[in-house]
Amino acid sequence: MHCELVVPALFTAPAPHPVPALELLLGRGRKLNGEAASLERWLCRVFGLKDGSIPAGALTALALGENPGAHFWLRADPVHLRLLRERMVLIPSHAFSLTLEEARSMADTLNRQFAGEFKFHALRPDAWCAQGEHDIAVGSDAPVELAGRDVDTNLPDKRWHALLNEIQMALHEHPVNATRELPVNSLWLWGGGRIPAAAKGPWQSVSADDPVALGLARLAGMRHRAPGAGAEEWLARAPEDGRHLVVLDGLRGVRALGDADALGQRLRSLEERWFAPLLAALKAGSVAMVSVHVPDAAACFETVRGDLRRFWRRALPLAAYGGDAA
Repeated sequence: MHCELVVPALFTAPAPHPVPALELLLGRGRKLNGEAASLERWLCRVFGLKDGSIPAGALTALALGENPGAHFWLRADPVHLRLLRERMVLIPSHAFSLTLEEARSMADTLNRQFAGEFKFHALRPDAWCAQGEHDIAVGSDAPVELAGRDVDTNLPDKRWHALLNEIQMALHEHPVNATRELPVNSLWLWGGGRIPAAAKGPWQSVSADDPVALGLARLAGMRHRAPGAGAEEWLARAPEDGRHLVVLDGLRGVRALGDADALGQRLRSLEERWFAPLLAALKAGSVAMVSVHVPDAAACFETVRGDLRRFWRRALPLAAYGGDAA
């Protein structure tokens, strides 16, 4: 069995506590360099979407129970936009707690406002989609990638600014925002397109919470599910052969909040739940290879059991890889 972990933002996480299993996997393995990319770009590339498109909206709809059909879809994720001097900065949904009921109530309001033009679907509290009658030229970066940055250059074409203004006005007046310290005052439009004809990849299964990953797996006809509590649970359910992709996207969301302590805690949890059990499985021979992909750092580390005997290759502290981060 070959287990491939995808861990965006891994090298931006501080390690206040030792993470020896991860450091050994990285230190003893073979490093392969690639092209720096967001998680969504990386996923679309490895699943064979050669035209460079990132139809995140259609893939999310497919993953979360909607039939995308031949319609144009885009992601329309709830965000808070804040004007700081001359910059408009974005705060993604990771910074505020929104229930599915609240999200659907807001989407219902928008559907009444834009009837016949757009249909909004609050499929998860943090992952909304919009089905449109016309194509919209929007960017491909998820809100989590733009957290704290000036978003002016990433806004849709100016002809759609009136649409954004209407959305902001409708959300500003919504009862859900009446008592919120950090209101949902806008939607971030990104990942537009139609569902691709096909996707393909070398994996027998995909484990992820990310809807783009799940949508691609479903399109490719692969087994797909949530990762579960950790590697021990995952190994108990996984087939004994083939390649299996596991997307662990938690660090990216915590990074967006700028909370170093929370980042360190999340990294420690990954060490205990994933890296250490997989290292033990590699030593025992129940896993033949472990790969760690870090898309934003343009790096992949592949480790087989024999590599663990390469004692002359020191396990470096995680901070040593920080220069690799994109």
